[in-house]
Amino acid sequence: MIGTALGSSTPASDRPSLRRLGTAGGGIVLVVVVALTGLTLLLGYANKARCTGPEYDAAGRSTPDYGVRIDRDVCYSDIQYLWLGREIDQHVFPYVSGSITPEGRLAGGAVEYPVLTGLLMWAGALFADTDGGFLLGSALLMAPFGLLTGWMLGRLARWRALVWALGPPVVLYAFHNWDLPVVACAVGAVYVVHGRGERQPLVDRATVAAVLLGLGVALKVYPGAFVLPLALYVLAHSRPGALHWRGALRVPVAAAVTVVAVNLPFALAGYEGWRASFAFQQQRAVDLTTNSIWYWGFRPGSDPGDAAFQDAVDTLSPALVLLSFALACAVGWWRFRRSGTYPWVAVSGAMLCGFMLLHKVHSPQYTLWLLPFLVLLAVPWGYVAAYFAADAAMGIGIFRWFYAVKTGEGAGIYEGLSAQAVAVGVWGRAALLLALFVLFLRSPDPLAEGATVAGAASARRTPAAPGAPPG
Repeated sequence: MIGTALGSSTPASDRPSLRRLGTAGGGIVLVVVVALTGLTLLLGYANKARCTGPEYDAAGRSTPDYGVRIDRDVCYSDIQYLWLGREIDQHVFPYVSGSITPEGRLAGGAVEYPVLTGLLMWAGALFADTDGGFLLGSALLMAPFGLLTGWMLGRLARWRALVWALGPPVVLYAFHNWDLPVVACAVGAVYVVHGRGERQPLVDRATVAAVLLGLGVALKVYPGAFVLPLALYVLAHSRPGALHWRGALRVPVAAAVTVVAVNLPFALAGYEGWRASFAFQQQRAVDLTTNSIWYWGFRPGSDPGDAAFQDAVDTLSPALVLLSFALACAVGWWRFRRSGTYPWVAVSGAMLCGFMLLHKVHSPQYTLWLLPFLVLLAVPWGYVAAYFAADAAMGIGIFRWFYAVKTGEGAGIYEGLSAQAVAVGVWGRAALLLALFVLFLRSPDPLAEGATVAGAASARRTPAAPGAPPG
């Protein structure tokens, strides 16, 4: 039977489920996973570096034909692209003197990302005078976070961490944008709660994890969604046989204090520049660059010039995202009431699926956010392979489509192989995210249940004993 009764003397969260990782063989797993992650990151950098050089103009932009190569050769990265247009090339410290124009253009060092990502962008350009140097500097800053993520996943999930270490999305997106640090924060929160045995009480571990999630909010926002299921996990498991309200409250307080502590200096030093990052995202229209179901599902009404449609999506999209969050948390609590275990990692994964499916923007690199959940929740290999295929169709097809649109290769904007690949990618990912939302909420949580990831996969195939509560 998976799960424990509410009144059990030892909560599942405090069982030494990962103790075996310190035994013989665990070290080999970590060495292999980290080494392969390093090789995959090198491939990821080489893939993006194809767009740099071989010569540079006076502004440090790669020549010749930068604007053509980035789409034709499928080596575009936001990192290289944003060398110009955000005053990064001028080494302006972000936010402090920034602003956003009425037309939505960022100026004065403002960037469209939260403050810690802005700091990473500034730091990656410190010793650069070309977009190629900026890409290299940013890659050197972020690669350790990718390696750390591989190490933590190896500790938590053993050989299943190869999904991260050898995952095609790491090659495609590791250096597409500044996402490796935020993924490390999200995985780090899980590792702090479940990867360190019984050395600290659950509420203390969860508080540290909440700080990491708060740092994630200051990088790319999405880890903030995981604070609520973590708090519910503490509420359910910190005191066996009782609900620990005070301990649960520490989780959102720790996350909120972290977010405020990181953002407040920038808000005080340059409020307009700090606010500009949020205003830019709010003003972003649904268009062919957003890769979302909102654009593809409502053509031709989804044209960015249709103000009524854009206003409707600005309201409907966040409302549906929040509804998916509430549904995931509620199902998790229902499972706790039936089995005695609140599956906070599974609930967090489902919430991420809801966000990626329903948000008005679905950037290619968001797959990096999902990848650790495919590892930690022992998702069946068929789902993993299918998602990788749909993601590759999207991640490669979108740039070949942009190239076809620019050069007029197709008879129409939605005709041709590249446009069809994008459509397959968009709808394939959407269907799989919906399936994963359900799968996650039905899955045993191998970490919270005191089992290995491999054991969770086995549990799916083994019928429960008579009288056992459903997982």
